[in-house]
Amino acid sequence: MSEPKNPSEAIALIREQNSDFVDIRFTDLFGMWHHFSMTAGRFDEDSFEDGLAFDGSSIRGFQSIDQSDMTLIPDATSVFMDQFSEHQTAVVLCDIVDPITRERYSRDPRYVAIKAQEYLKSTGIGDLCYFGPEAEFFVFDQMSYSYEGHSAHFSVDSEEAHWNSGTETALGYTHRPKGGYFPCAPADRLQDLRSEMVLALEEAGIETEIHHHEVGAPGQCEIDIKFDTLLKAADKIQMYKYIVRNVAAQQGLAVTFMPKPVFGDNGSGMHCHQSIWKDGKNVFFDESGYAGLGDTARHYIGGLLKHMPSLMAFTNPSTNSYRRLVPGYEAPINLMYSARNRSACVRIPITGSNPKAKRVELRIPDPSANPYLAFAAMMMAGIDGIQNRIEPPTPVDKDLYELPREERAGIEQTPPTLAHVLDHLEADHDFLLRGDVFTRDLIETYLEYKRKHEVDAIALRPHPYEFYLYSDC
Repeated sequence: MSEPKNPSEAIALIREQNSDFVDIRFTDLFGMWHHFSMTAGRFDEDSFEDGLAFDGSSIRGFQSIDQSDMTLIPDATSVFMDQFSEHQTAVVLCDIVDPITRERYSRDPRYVAIKAQEYLKSTGIGDLCYFGPEAEFFVFDQMSYSYEGHSAHFSVDSEEAHWNSGTETALGYTHRPKGGYFPCAPADRLQDLRSEMVLALEEAGIETEIHHHEVGAPGQCEIDIKFDTLLKAADKIQMYKYIVRNVAAQQGLAVTFMPKPVFGDNGSGMHCHQSIWKDGKNVFFDESGYAGLGDTARHYIGGLLKHMPSLMAFTNPSTNSYRRLVPGYEAPINLMYSARNRSACVRIPITGSNPKAKRVELRIPDPSANPYLAFAAMMMAGIDGIQNRIEPPTPVDKDLYELPREERAGIEQTPPTLAHVLDHLEADHDFLLRGDVFTRDLIETYLEYKRKHEVDAIALRPHPYEFYLYSDC
């Protein structure tokens, strides 16, 4: 199914696919997809011009009730077919405008990504920024949770998990903790499931590369998708999450993109490969530079590392994110860069002498991120590094997890909690405001919501483990 280029081609595609419905989708400030549906006959070329109304006050982080009416403008190039609806349904992604002024909405994450692309072009540094995100996830046979004032619990289970090795029905093909990387069947019980996910992704127009079991024993997986431009890569992560979850749900399984759903095993990251191109050439490449990087790429890394404590408000935006980023474990918390070295938070993959393949990989982000905001923020930090010629620390080609204490003491590490990174974002966000890519309004709303509804919400509630520690005090 070829990508439509304009409203008339989009309508033609919807008709060709014999669609009964069109599903209208958009993303909120914190990365959740929202939708409503209409019959395909009511969706026409005028819909792309006039837009479709919705209640912005019912979407977290959007409008107050006295300014609730908002308008969605479908993007004709985004149409794909939903494989999980009983009735033939086409999906279209939308941008958000004010219904009176028709101005683009500053808190629309997709608009932030669009502005980021435009800002890159305006700097003269490049005309394209490519992102290749690697979003890991867990597949569970069972996942439940509850919280009341007087009780709390969560429970996950996987037939692959080591804790099931002693059950009466066990066949011995469970994984040891942190022992799930690349096993063959029958230990890898999720091969066929991942293959179904890959076929569904390809059917939706998302080109994939490889899929495999990840390190986490109880059902951790990864499906790599091909890199794309910043906006398209963010669109594809939204589609990726939707498709992966629904393929699993069809088989009675649950998928979670939580960064750390299981204690004592690996968490899920979203390593982000990135590069900037100009006039068809990769501006990061320099054959004579360290790991094949030129000054532009090195300064880009300098910007990432300098602003990482504030960037993490977007790349690692959940309280759960910081259960994964813990000192003393194999987590990408060291604010250093290195070639080939997976213990540094910025890695330069070994890609040979091909200039097109040269890129930097930021290993800190996780899949709880809103991809539009996270990708835009990373690029803005990198551009700041290029514009101000920010030098990163000298690369370290050693295992940073095994460094002697005196060497490790001089290496800056990531902040320990969401509360800390929100404070950093409040103090360090001017680089995000350039080109009006992010707005103060968006950042202030984001900070207020995260502090009130996530940081404070967790801090106020007793934790089950506190009963283990303190019930007999």
